[in-house]
Amino acid sequence: MRRALALLIAALALVGTPASADTTAITNAHIFTMGRAGEIESGTVLMRNGRIVSVGANIRIPRDAEVIDAGGRIVTPGLFVPGTDLGAIEVDLVAPSNDAAAKNRTLSAAFDIQYGIDPDSIAIPVARVGGVTRALVTPGYASEDERQLLFAGLGAVITLEEGRNPVVRAKAAMVLEVGEGGAERSGGARGALMSALKADLEDVRWYMRNPRSFNFGSARDLRLSKADLDALVPVVQGRMTLIVVVHRAADIREVLKLAKEYRLKIVLSGVAEGWVVAGDIARARVPVLLHPTANLPANFEMRAATLENAARLHAAGVTIAFANGDGGHRIREVRYNAGNAVAHGLPYGAALAALTINPARIFDQASEVGSLEPGKRADLVIWDGDPLEPMTQAKTVIIGGAPQPLDSRAKDLARRYKSLGGPYPPAYKD
Repeated sequence: MRRALALLIAALALVGTPASADTTAITNAHIFTMGRAGEIESGTVLMRNGRIVSVGANIRIPRDAEVIDAGGRIVTPGLFVPGTDLGAIEVDLVAPSNDAAAKNRTLSAAFDIQYGIDPDSIAIPVARVGGVTRALVTPGYASEDERQLLFAGLGAVITLEEGRNPVVRAKAAMVLEVGEGGAERSGGARGALMSALKADLEDVRWYMRNPRSFNFGSARDLRLSKADLDALVPVVQGRMTLIVVVHRAADIREVLKLAKEYRLKIVLSGVAEGWVVAGDIARARVPVLLHPTANLPANFEMRAATLENAARLHAAGVTIAFANGDGGHRIREVRYNAGNAVAHGLPYGAALAALTINPARIFDQASEVGSLEPGKRADLVIWDGDPLEPMTQAKTVIIGGAPQPLDSRAKDLARRYKSLGGPYPPAYKD
């Protein structure tokens, strides 16, 4: 009996002692913490059980720690990209593999993208190889969508950690498009759009005050379904972020007025003409998601587009984050776009913040990710050069303290065709 008790005590002691594999130190690293410690020219990141224990220039490394020598390379938090369809679309034009939008004539705000995110999507490893560790997947609008319902639906925050359910926060934000796209869904005019939008918000307010009347069939005439009304309740209460896709300066002003009137918690997305009204956005303390390379007036609501948009918004005091404007298959290019923004006046640190800590703060993830600070998840990347340079590659990607596989279907295909003996069959050689 005593021997059995002794063995049990010894086993419990072993459980309480972290194994060497659970403790990792990245040493000799040029660290951009994106937190209070700022930039550390040469330091260490100590991780244990998937969390960061300490970061600094003089960190004591436990004897049982696995040591990764960064060799002076840059270490940053993993990239967090909001506003993408990563995992929701496999092949854009193959309808059965596209779960990013709904055509249902009776469903809009209640459309929930979390159920269409494929953890085995071939686009996810490609993004992970590019240093992306977290993303906000948002719904869009189907090109053949003829409904006159305004909302696109609910987005979800995902992790790119290998081997786990990607959704870490469902119903993270509601998506709405105004401007030309929203006007088209409302009969072709912005006046109709804003009137319909205010009517929808008033209907949600009535629904919140009169649930019994609705349930017993004595409701006033409501355009939205019960599912849509329920989905919009936290938006109207100011508890859920409403992402508003908008470009024209005049439309941005109208959205800011609407948000103030209804006390909505909004984030502006797109904002090609945001710099024109940067002061208004800053005073409203509304963050923006933007595509820093949008500089062509593709339509009449983007006439003032410029590559200096990010720099001018930042200079005005607007919190910016870089969205993925070219689809989930090209999400890795968001850091190249950030480099373009730096080339057009955005400070380097602000560009890194727009890829890491800013989106984490905007979407209530900053307690977990976005910076390298004690207590946070160990999501980080070791780069073989400047992360904002196109030729730079992620040497090591760690999510939740675990090194991730740096492989993808694209690399598999490259290896396959590289082994064929040449780029052309013999019959086609000169």
